[in-house]
Amino acid sequence: MNSSEKKSFLIKFCVVLFALMFGCYAVFTPSVYAQQQGTDQKQIKSSVYMQLINSIFGFVMQNYVDEVDPQELYEGALKGMLESLDDPYSQYLDASTMRSFSDTTTGEFGGVGLSITKPVASTPEKPAYVEVASPIEGGPGYKAGVLAGDYIIAIGDTATPDITMDEVLGMLRGKVGETVHVTIKRGKSMVFDLDLVREIIEVPTVKFTTIPSNGKKIGYIKIIEFTPLTPEKVQEALDSFGKTYDGLIIDLRNNPGGLITSVRDVADKFIDEGTIVSTKNRNGEIDSLFSASPANTTMPKNIPIIVLINHGSASASEILSGALKDHKLAYLMGERSYGKGSVQQLIPLYNNDGVKITMARYYTPSDVNIDKIGIPPDREVKLISLTEDEEKEYVNIVNDDAIAKYVEAHPNLSDSGINAAAKELCVKYPMNEKFMRRLVRLEVYRHKEPFLYDLDFDDQLGAALNVFSKENFNELLNSTLTLKQLQDAAKLEVEKEDSGKKTSR
Repeated sequence: MNSSEKKSFLIKFCVVLFALMFGCYAVFTPSVYAQQQGTDQKQIKSSVYMQLINSIFGFVMQNYVDEVDPQELYEGALKGMLESLDDPYSQYLDASTMRSFSDTTTGEFGGVGLSITKPVASTPEKPAYVEVASPIEGGPGYKAGVLAGDYIIAIGDTATPDITMDEVLGMLRGKVGETVHVTIKRGKSMVFDLDLVREIIEVPTVKFTTIPSNGKKIGYIKIIEFTPLTPEKVQEALDSFGKTYDGLIIDLRNNPGGLITSVRDVADKFIDEGTIVSTKNRNGEIDSLFSASPANTTMPKNIPIIVLINHGSASASEILSGALKDHKLAYLMGERSYGKGSVQQLIPLYNNDGVKITMARYYTPSDVNIDKIGIPPDREVKLISLTEDEEKEYVNIVNDDAIAKYVEAHPNLSDSGINAAAKELCVKYPMNEKFMRRLVRLEVYRHKEPFLYDLDFDDQLGAALNVFSKENFNELLNSTLTLKQLQDAAKLEVEKEDSGKKTSR
């Protein structure tokens, strides 16, 4: 477009915009307002803006210097509208993304096995990196050692702050067997590259077993994600334990959530009466209330329950842990959960596309919303963290592909072989030997069925088992506070601090 064309276009655009503004002003004169007494002023403004959007859409279609595909304008308008909400969970989903979204909730898809989120706004101080909410157990990301809380800062040569969530999904998902090169940022300074080979990602649900511990039989249920099959699988697990076990561990770590109806049905197996979860709309009014029924309770009474949570525990997994905590049926251990307390609705549109919009926030039985706050454990137990020097060694291990090369040269490593490998590798790459054993074990099991638990590395699971054998569980449980009590105590503490500051003045 040359300068004269630009000038002509701008003149036309300004004339149309002025006419629209003047027209809107003329339509909504005092006399008209008088005729519409009691009409919601927001509705009037909405009508004005809808007319403006429609008119500008038509103007661009007719006057833009190049031919314009109306679908591109439509998609761009919806993307911009939903991005303006500054809500990473409200998104426009094109047809391919809608299919992928359906795959992740009902079936299987080709991908790298990572549940992710991405902020809408990106600034130099806080780039909109892709955050890993949780790796899907057994998937390529999980096998490569990607952790909840890691950031994907680049996919191939493309920096993730510069692209949309749709584009991220399009790059991570695709043909099975192809390699996706990602750059991972962990902590403050650890940055390393990984090659993830896409696999068929089967949507996981529940795994279970019993763990013998100090003469006790402990049931262990790992809920990986809440799908339509999860309640059935949880019941299968409870039935397999019988009625004479000594404790139950529900592992919700790295569980990104899922269907609210699924978590309701799971919680109903443990809670015999009262609220499981409620959802409230923008006005604070209850949209839906899910309550427990004694007829659905299948968990034997008086069996101690410990729930494991961490930063990767989000949404539906927080609903279950919050409900069990507020009803004082379970003791929470691990680390603070992710903090996703909003509810989205998927709305299909005309072209097999759709929008996903946050419609409500959910509240625990004690009437607390944990959005952007998370649920604190009753006892914090952290996993091994690396020192700054160990982080550098970890990057060197990844860049050298040291562990994969060692395992390839020493096939069929036993537990004693894994221990020997860790000791040998720690000589060249000095770091916590337990952490090194974990890395070697992950590589050994990369092409096998993932091991269900790892007591050598998993201090959180080990601490839970110790509670059953060494502590008075009922005393622990009775000493816990509901989420509402914790929230009120925190507010009181803030008020005391503010009062102290005023007094000191």
